[in-house]
Order: sequence, then C-alpha cells, then structure tokens
Amino acid sequence: MSQNIVTIGDIAIGGKNPIALICGPCQLESHDHARMMAERILEACAPTGTKFIFKASYDKANRSSLGGKRGLGMEKGLEILGLIRDEFGVPVLTDVHEPGHCAPAAEVCDVLQIPAFLSRQTDLLLAAGATGKAVNIKKGQFLAPWDMDNVAVKVASTGNRNIMLCERGTSFGYNTLVTDFRGLPRMAETGWPVIFDATHSVQQPGGQGNSSGGQREYVPVLARAACAVGVSGLFIETHQDPDNAPSDGPNMVPVDQLKDLIGTLRSFDALAKGL
Repeated sequence: MSQNIVTIGDIAIGGKNPIALICGPCQLESHDHARMMAERILEACAPTGTKFIFKASYDKANRSSLGGKRGLGMEKGLEILGLIRDEFGVPVLTDVHEPGHCAPAAEVCDVLQIPAFLSRQTDLLLAAGATGKAVNIKKGQFLAPWDMDNVAVKVASTGNRNIMLCERGTSFGYNTLVTDFRGLPRMAETGWPVIFDATHSVQQPGGQGNSSGGQREYVPVLARAACAVGVSGLFIETHQDPDNAPSDGPNMVPVDQLKDLIGTLRSFDALAKGL
C-alpha cells in the first residue's frame, strides 16, 4: 500500500522522506524555558538538516497522582507555543484532552496530539480531525497495532488526511511497557505515516508510586531499532535537566546529548530507506 505523505510547514513526513523529529520538553514551564529548548533543539538538528516540530504540553491531564504538576494551562500555554512558532519558524504540537480543546489549539498549533489513553475517544478524534490540522495519534498501551485501523478511520471520516500514528509501547505486566517492532510496519499498512515515541516506550507507568519512572538510557537503543525498521518520524522528549523536570524526567534525553543521537539516527534512517 502506498503511504500518504503528511506535510506540516516545510516538513514532508512519510514515504522515503528522511525522518522528521517531534521534540521538546514534556510540559511547558515558561516562555524563557521554551525559547531555550527550541534554540538547543535547532542547534542539535542543524548539522544533519533534520526537520523538527516543537512539542510541549500546556496541560498534562493524565498525571499518576493528584499532586503531579500539570502545566501552565491552555490560555498561557497556547500563547507561548504561538510565540515559539513565530520566533523560530518551526511547527508546534501539543496534546488535546477534550473535544472542546481542539478548535482553540488548532488556532495556534500545526499538530494536535491525541494522548494514548484517549486514542479510542471518538468525539475527541472527530473534533481533532475537523480542525483540518495534522493529528498525531498515540497508540493506546492497551491496543494492538491493527486496532489503529479503526482509530485512523474516525479521523479520516472528517475529510482530514493529515494523520500520523504513533507507537509508544504496550503494557507488559505492571509498571512496564514493551515495544513489538513488528507493529511498526503493521501500522504503516494503514497507509498513514508511523511515528515512534522513543521517550514513552521506556516509561515505567506509575513506577515511582506517585509518578512514573523510566529508563532513558534505552531511548537511543529503541530509536535506532525504529529507524532500522523505516519509521517516518521520531518523538523524543528532551530537557536540559531531566532529573529535575516537572514531568517524565526519567524518560527524557538530556538536550546536550541530542546532536550526536540525531546524527546516529539519521544514518540508520538513510540505510533503511536507501537515501
């Protein structure tokens, strides 16, 4: 099956195009922090000419505990994302959690992301699709790769063809995820580009009691494997000080390691795609 190409700004995702990168801190912390992170990611991407979409969430509505930090909220968060988009000329992505979030987020963001826990929420998928913006759908930890056929059809029913499917690991017992790399080409059979979320695939959900743990040392390992399979893009969260980040710190790659990692991943991508 031929693969649909999703175009976001000047980034073509899918087919034989080089991997695109969705990258940024897990959640928005401040305008200054977002600017710093965008600058550092741009510097890391520059040597290979890798195209990237800046990712950060204005609300993390699925924290492990009530005391988990959720972010800056929609109004402030969208303002910051708009400023990043304008200043750096990069597309921006954020999570949406309710149908009513989609239209306001689409006024600012180039990509709306459906969190894994919400990947079967029909009203949310339809609302995101109706915006016409690109939609990156995280595969639920509880879903099989072939279950994403029905998920994508919901968005496509709105006439929106800007759909990406994102692998982020599958529940494997308690507090553990595992990635079945057979699932990547299987999801690609839907015709939509496949993104591999290397960050959340190494997460240990709820593994620290009141928050999630993770094994960031395995992010490069899984990302290389995904590139060898031939994915269309990679989702990698990054931070200048992951151990003190407000959320998902155990999974995030230190930003000073990002340039070398991207260089390696582009080499694996080129080999897999014959570039």
